[in-house]
Amino acid sequence: MAITAVDVNNLRKRTGAGMMDCKKALEEANGDPEKAIDILREKGQKVAANRSDRQAKEGSVIAKISADGKKGVLTLLNCETDFVARNEEFVKVAEKISDIALNGNFNNLDELKAADYGDGLTIDKKITEFIGKTGEKMELAAYEVIHAEKVFAYNHPGNRLASIVGFSKADANNLPEVGKEIAMQIAAMAPIAVDKGDVTQETIDREMNIAKEQARQEGKPEAMLEKIAIGKVNKFYKESTLLNQDFIKDGKKTVLQFIQDNDKELKVTGFKRIVIG
Repeated sequence: MAITAVDVNNLRKRTGAGMMDCKKALEEANGDPEKAIDILREKGQKVAANRSDRQAKEGSVIAKISADGKKGVLTLLNCETDFVARNEEFVKVAEKISDIALNGNFNNLDELKAADYGDGLTIDKKITEFIGKTGEKMELAAYEVIHAEKVFAYNHPGNRLASIVGFSKADANNLPEVGKEIAMQIAAMAPIAVDKGDVTQETIDREMNIAKEQARQEGKPEAMLEKIAIGKVNKFYKESTLLNQDFIKDGKKTVLQFIQDNDKELKVTGFKRIVIG
C-alpha cells in the first residue's frame, strides 16, 4: 500500500512522533494507522495518541443532564474551522441537537441523526442544509448517553472537551462536590475504564505485547519479559483506569480513596468523555 504525505502528517498530528518515524511505522503497518501507533510505542516512542478520545478538527462538544439528574448526554457536532465553530447559528444548532438528545430516547448515533429537528427536517438533513450555507463539511460525529441514580457533567470552557459520569446513589455524602470533582478528573486525565476489571482483554494483551517488545529492545533477558510486562501493565492500570488514578486535587490519594472518604458505599457506574482534536 502506498503511503502518502497526508497519511504521514495525520499520524504525526495524532502522535507527535517525527515524520520519518511515522512514515516507517506506516510502511511496517501496511498503512494501518492504529497498528502504526503500536509500532511507534513498541520502539519506545512517547506518542500523544489516546484511543479513548473521539477525533475531530473543530466543532462543539456539549454535555447535558436531565432535570432529575438520572440521565446525561454528550454530543459532538464537528466542522472544519474554528471560525464556523464560533458562529452563532452553529452554536444554536449544536445546542438544539444536544437538547433533542437529552429529551429523546436514542440508542445510538444513527437514531439521533434521524430524529426530528423541526421545520420538517431530521437532524441529519438540518446539518446538510447548514453545510449548504457555510460551504464547510459538518457532521454529527458522536453521541453518548449514561443512565444512573445520579449523573454529573463537566463542560470545559470553549466546548472542545466534556464529560459525564454516573453514580450508584443519589443521596451520598457530599455528592454534589464529589460528582463535580470526578467529572473534572475524567475530563483532565482521560481514563479508558472505571477500574481494572473493566479494561478489555484486547487492550491488556496489546499493552503486554508492547511492554515485552520495549523490554526486549532494551536488551532485557527473555526470562524477565513477562515480569517486566506485568509491572508496566500495572502502571498502565494506575494511569488509565479512573479509580486507580491519582486524584488531581490531592496526589496523595487515589480517586477511589477520595470517593470513599466521602461515602464508602458510593460507586461510579460509568462515564463518557469526548474531546475535539
